[in-house]
Amino acid sequence: MEYVVSTQSDAIGHHRVLITVLVAALSMLAPFSIDTYLPSFPAISAELGASHVQMQQTMSFYLLTFAVTTLLHGPLSDAFGRRKVIIGSLLLYVVCSIGAALSGSIATLILWRAGQGFSASAGVVVGRAMVRDAFSGHRAQQVMSQVMLIFAVAPAIAPIIGGILEQAIGWRSVFWFLTLLGVVMTLLVSWRAPETLPVEARHSIHPLKVMHGYVLALRNRRFMGLVIAFALNFGGFFLYIAAAPSVLYDHLHLGPGDFWMQFVPMVAGLMCGSFLSGRTAEHITPRTGILIGYGAMLTAGLFNVAQALWLPPAPWNVLAPLVLYAFAVAFSMPSLSLLALDCFPRQRGMAAAVQSFLQMIFNALVAGMIVPLLVHQVWMLAVGMLLLALAGFTVWALQEWRYDCEAS
Repeated sequence: MEYVVSTQSDAIGHHRVLITVLVAALSMLAPFSIDTYLPSFPAISAELGASHVQMQQTMSFYLLTFAVTTLLHGPLSDAFGRRKVIIGSLLLYVVCSIGAALSGSIATLILWRAGQGFSASAGVVVGRAMVRDAFSGHRAQQVMSQVMLIFAVAPAIAPIIGGILEQAIGWRSVFWFLTLLGVVMTLLVSWRAPETLPVEARHSIHPLKVMHGYVLALRNRRFMGLVIAFALNFGGFFLYIAAAPSVLYDHLHLGPGDFWMQFVPMVAGLMCGSFLSGRTAEHITPRTGILIGYGAMLTAGLFNVAQALWLPPAPWNVLAPLVLYAFAVAFSMPSLSLLALDCFPRQRGMAAAVQSFLQMIFNALVAGMIVPLLVHQVWMLAVGMLLLALAGFTVWALQEWRYDCEAS
C-alpha cells in the first residue's frame, strides 16, 4: 500500500508514528553494520590472517563507500521517489551481507563490507529527506528527535548481539544476522513505507543538473558550516566507537561479552539527549539548543582529558565522560541537521546526501587514520575527542557570525 504525504502541511498526523518508526529503522541499519561485528575482530583476524590495519580497513572501506554513494542515493530519490531507492538498496544489502558471511579471505571481506556501505547509505539519506518532506517547523525537530531516540537503541544492542553470536556460533553468524535484518527491513519497507515525495515535486536526474545542485551546496557557506560542524561533533563520538575493540580489550582488559559496558551508557546518553531535544523544540530556538549542546560537549571533553591524565584506566572513569558527550551530540544533532536541510527546501534529497557524505567521509577518516594514531593511549583518545568538539564549535560559531552579518 502506498501513501502520498503532503509537503504543504502537517495534516498527516496518522502517518507520523509510521514514518518515525520506518525512518528510525532504516537509520539503524548503518550502526548495526558497524557495531555488531566489533566483538569479532580478534576471531576474524585469527581465521583470515588479517593484521590490525586490515581489520580497521573493514570499517574504513565500509564508511568510504557509504559516504560516496550518499551522493548517488539523494538525487535518485529526488528523481524517482523515496520508496524505490530504499527497496533497491536493501536488496543489494542482503546480497552483500551473504557475501561477507561466506568470505574466505580478508580481501574478500573488505570487498563485501564496501558493498554493505554502498547499500546501507540509502536508508540514512532518504530517511532524513522523508522527515523533512512530511513535517515542518518544530514538528520536524520533534520527529527527528524521536527518530534519534529509536535509532539510539542500535549501538547499544548491536555489539551485545554480536558478542553473543561470536561466542556461541562464530563470527560468520554475525553477517548472517545482518542478512536477516536486511530481509526484514526490505519486507517492512515494501509493505508499509509511504511515498513522501509526490511526482510533481521530483527533479531531473540529468548529470549536469545534479552536479549543479552539488556545486550550489558546496558554495553555500551556511549549509557547509552546519554540515561540517555536524560531522566534527559526531566524529568525537565515533572516535570511541571505532576504537572500541582497543579500548575494551587493550586498555580495560575486558572480553567480547563486555561491549555493553561501553555502548549501553553511551546510548543512554544519546536517548536522553534526543528525548530532551524533542521536548524542548517548542520552547527554545535551534540556535539556543545547539549552544547548550556545545556547552555540554566541551565540558565532557575537558572532563575526559582530566580523568585520562590523572586516573588509571577503569570502566567507570574512561566511559563516564562519553555519556555526557553522547547526550550533547544527540541534543544538538536534530537542529543542526534540519537547519542544513532548510538551506535547500526544494532539493532535500541532495542536501541530505551532501550532509551524509561529509559526515561519513569524516567517520572513515576517523576510523582509518585518526584511531590508529591515538588508540595506543587513553589520554590521546580523550584529547582527540576534545579537539573535535572544539573544532565543531569553532566552525558553527563562525558560520553563525557570518550569517548574522549577511542578514543585517
